[in-house]
Amino acid sequence: MKQILLVCAAGMSTSLLVTKMKAHAEAIGEEVEIEALPASEASSKVDQVDIIMLGPQVRYQQGQIEQMVAGRIPVTVIDMKDYGTMNGKAVLEKAFSLI
Repeated sequence: MKQILLVCAAGMSTSLLVTKMKAHAEAIGEEVEIEALPASEASSKVDQVDIIMLGPQVRYQQGQIEQMVAGRIPVTVIDMKDYGTMNGKAVLEKAFSLI
């Protein structure tokens, strides 16, 4: 099972994206664990996930997160359009392509 962590500012809008990503995963028969956390709590999960995806509003923290994972897993910024439209399918497919 793939483990995906979404990192955001507060978690409000990202929680909706998690729901849409899980719905798409279910529709295509994939088992995934997706969680959204504020950037301040990301360090507690970096060793338990396969990829970290940052919301566009916290893209400035990409370098810090990349230092935390030390190259073990991919770290990427969610496309602003996909985030804004809550396109769970596109975000999930991007995660799968990078894992």
